[in-house]
Amino acid sequence: MPILWQKIEHDLSGLPNRCLPLRLTHADPVQSSSRADTAVIGGQHRARKRFGQHFLADRSYIAQSVDAIDPQREDRMVEVGPGLGAITKPLLDRVNLLHVIEIDRDIVARLTTQFPQDRLVVHEGDALEFDFAALGTSLRIVGNLPYNISSPLLFRIADYTTSVLDCHFMLQKEVVDRMAAPPGSKTYGRLSVMIQYRFAVKKLFNVPAGAFNPAPKVESAFVRLQPHRVLPVTASDEQLLGAVVAGAFSQRRKTVRNAMSAFANSEQLAALGIDPGARPENLSVADFVDVANALAERTSRSANDEPR
Repeated sequence: MPILWQKIEHDLSGLPNRCLPLRLTHADPVQSSSRADTAVIGGQHRARKRFGQHFLADRSYIAQSVDAIDPQREDRMVEVGPGLGAITKPLLDRVNLLHVIEIDRDIVARLTTQFPQDRLVVHEGDALEFDFAALGTSLRIVGNLPYNISSPLLFRIADYTTSVLDCHFMLQKEVVDRMAAPPGSKTYGRLSVMIQYRFAVKKLFNVPAGAFNPAPKVESAFVRLQPHRVLPVTASDEQLLGAVVAGAFSQRRKTVRNAMSAFANSEQLAALGIDPGARPENLSVADFVDVANALAERTSRSANDEPR
């Protein structure tokens, strides 16, 4: 069922709230360059600054990432943004077949000559528009994601959870911390609730800026997302859930009574076991689902009670 993923604002200071073309790259494990915003020169693809490219170049973190993924020979593996093959090559050493999604034509041309095409299937295009379900089920999706499109891509993949076994992504550390944050923490917010509704989130390890070339201004982190096979709690209307969560955290300094007044009054919140004097960040995913479901039920009941 389509949900409100793409309509949720990032809730991340300093990150642009727009969907940009997906241009994801890794570093060549042997050669890398700090020169930016240039084309392929002498066979070496340089980081294009205007696309926000930061190549993962540190061999130890490449190996640590692949070990964390733990690819098996028969896995249906999909790499988003293979770039120059820093992760692609070690993945191909462990799986029979690898699908990759890449929008950069120069990189696509390089991939088709660098790797055996009977084992590497290159899909040229934008991952934000890619139909992951077309690749089958039990997909294992990996990628080093640019900061400015990471949230839209996560929301895109959330629409395909029935086709996905797990995901392993390199993301901005701040994003991973928000995704994994528990209720009551300062980083718990809209991203936390909406991602945790669909996925079990496990932060695996931090990656320093120096592991990339050119080095970004912030640290990164590697995270594992596993779709809930059975949702711990189920929203009867997921778009309504998204609206309730967005409304609550748009006024996170207010009490739940005030921040969620458009959805429930104090008596209705108390009836659900929610303290009206609490802050939005103190509510669990289940609490937000309860509010959304109660609102959906009231709306449906009111519609049925209207004279015909």
